[in-house]
Amino acid sequence: MDTTLTYRREDNLDPSNQGTRSYILIAFAAGFALWHIATNLYLVEPGRWQNAIHFAGFAFLASLMYSPFGDRANTRNAWCFDLAYGLIVAGAALWVAGAENGLYDRSLAVTGLGWQFRPIDWAAGFILIFACIDLSRRVAGWVIPILVILSLSYILFLGGYLPGIFRAASLPMNDVLFRTLYNDEGLFGVLATISSVNITLFMIFGGFLVVSGASNFVIELSKVVAGRIKGGAAFVAVLSSALTGTISGSAIANTASTGVITIPLMKANGFRPQFAAGVEAAASTGGQLMPPIMGAGAFVMASYTSIPYSTIVAVSIVPAMLYFLSVAFIVRIEAMKYDAGADIDLTVDKGKLLSGGLVFVIPLAVMIWLLMTGVTPAYAACWAIAALVLTSWTTSLLANLAPKGMFKPVAMGPIKITEALVSGVRSSIMTAILLVAIGIMNNAIVTSGVGNSFSLMIAQWSQGSMVLAIVLIGLVSLVLGMGLPVTAAYIILAILTAPALAGIMSDSLIVEQLVTGIADPAKSALFFLVDHPNAAMVSQGMSRSEAWDLMAAIPFEVAVTIRPTLVDPAAATTFLLTAHLIIFWLSQDSNVTPPVCLAAFTAAGIAGSRPMATGFESWKIAKGLYIVPLMFAYTPLISGELIEVLQIGFFGLFGIYATNALIQIYSEGPIGPIEIAALVIGACLAYWPLNIVANIGGAFLVVFVIIRSKQKAKALAGGMQGAA
Repeated sequence: MDTTLTYRREDNLDPSNQGTRSYILIAFAAGFALWHIATNLYLVEPGRWQNAIHFAGFAFLASLMYSPFGDRANTRNAWCFDLAYGLIVAGAALWVAGAENGLYDRSLAVTGLGWQFRPIDWAAGFILIFACIDLSRRVAGWVIPILVILSLSYILFLGGYLPGIFRAASLPMNDVLFRTLYNDEGLFGVLATISSVNITLFMIFGGFLVVSGASNFVIELSKVVAGRIKGGAAFVAVLSSALTGTISGSAIANTASTGVITIPLMKANGFRPQFAAGVEAAASTGGQLMPPIMGAGAFVMASYTSIPYSTIVAVSIVPAMLYFLSVAFIVRIEAMKYDAGADIDLTVDKGKLLSGGLVFVIPLAVMIWLLMTGVTPAYAACWAIAALVLTSWTTSLLANLAPKGMFKPVAMGPIKITEALVSGVRSSIMTAILLVAIGIMNNAIVTSGVGNSFSLMIAQWSQGSMVLAIVLIGLVSLVLGMGLPVTAAYIILAILTAPALAGIMSDSLIVEQLVTGIADPAKSALFFLVDHPNAAMVSQGMSRSEAWDLMAAIPFEVAVTIRPTLVDPAAATTFLLTAHLIIFWLSQDSNVTPPVCLAAFTAAGIAGSRPMATGFESWKIAKGLYIVPLMFAYTPLISGELIEVLQIGFFGLFGIYATNALIQIYSEGPIGPIEIAALVIGACLAYWPLNIVANIGGAFLVVFVIIRSKQKAKALAGGMQGAA
């Protein structure tokens, strides 16, 4: 964000600020949070009205919180301007929602003349579009505004000038405005619903967890688990960030909240400052992959794929464990390599552990149980908040009855509840503004069909290669992530590339059918639409290379007809989920990958290390972001039976350890050419999906290197003592 143009009034939503303006903002934010709870439990506003009220409130808050006046933001004139601007934008949002039925009536009465907008409708529509561009610039920089302007230009006039697959017909202004305002893919459509129904409620729930002392439990529990392990302070960072990821919904917020505790601990534990910061950034990034909340990704994914939220969470458990264990492995190797991580006090505060544990575990258990029963995530989040408040009151009563110090509860009275509500709303401002603004882009992509064109381009460039497609998507993700929050980057990537990636997976299944031959005349006849000599061999079979040549020749518009016929719907759903998970994981890399890696830079500020060096360290530590998506693509880690998933995950750990050891050129001790060769072969065998003989052989080689390197380390230590 350009801080020379945008000034954030951070203190205006701080309950400790005693100014009248702050009281007004706090009261509004708390009431707005309560409305989000009520509208998802009891109120029955139509979806358009719910989303319009949602955006109106957040646009009002963003106008006041992110002022364009720089150092003059707190003057009376600046406040009056920002207040008026916020009210005008909020009024425009409500007007657009209320004017929909009248617009339909007027347009039906005058057929053939397009949508009949009145002057005030035009004004409200343009105000909303301008506000989306302006406010998204204020909260997240210039990337989204530029993309929004290009999207509108594309369907208004620019598409007619572009060549090839990106050429698109130009639409009249009133049609573009209608589609932008009222389409399900537009401003107050699917993406706004995700924000108003799910994300904001979970942000509010996260605010309650933080204020209630649940974050204290996270740190204390991590000390219990890792306090007696060499490198224990770094393991505390990994564990606390994994658990805090269920609270914060943001890698940067995760880094800032847990890093102030864990990074000094790691430095005092003997870890290098940039490594300590890198571990915190990598672990905090993994918090977005951690079920049951997974940042906002699980909700967006469920909405886009129509796959149940519970399914997405269930298949993400093992991959998330693989990621955090991959970070833990490199912590262990670092601790052994530099003899770090011994003799530090990780005393556990049992009072914070017990009282914080109750307000952490019970509400999460209530939420997970409700989700498993099939209720909506919004409903589950609301009742989880209620369970948290009741639990805090219970622990406060127990504290009066129990021995002194046994419980250290945070009683959720009116002040604390207000603080939690405000905290949740404040953390939701950026996401709410961006998701509504991205709705403009989403509408343009769907209206023009450019998403299909982009998918076709990915398919053509990758030539059916899954690895190449993943690399291309990873590069696009990295570029987008330099200027976008992770959720926004994931949404854009999912719209543009998920069809291509799922299509490549479907094509691999079709190739298997082509190799054996498709006997069904109705299905084989579909290939007569393809101008390729191998089309005549469909019913009799062909070699694998011939099958891939045929698939590469199928035009995109024909492929979307063939795939649903030849690919089982359950398999197609699995491919779609796999594609979205790959994209979601890759979209996280911008937090830890130079040149712009905000989580790593945040950690570097706490550690006092060089930002770019910390960025490279965090990128090296977070390599699970690339390994696990490849496992999604080439193994049944998502689609397999439980025993298959556990086998892939268990032996995959040996491969991940081997990969870490190869990068560090160290295991439990120094490694030489023999150990390196054993690790390379062992990793390949361990990653081999569902080949138990190869997997056991790979695990044996990795264990052999661990034992051998440990013996080397002991020999070196003995030699040094003897020399002394």
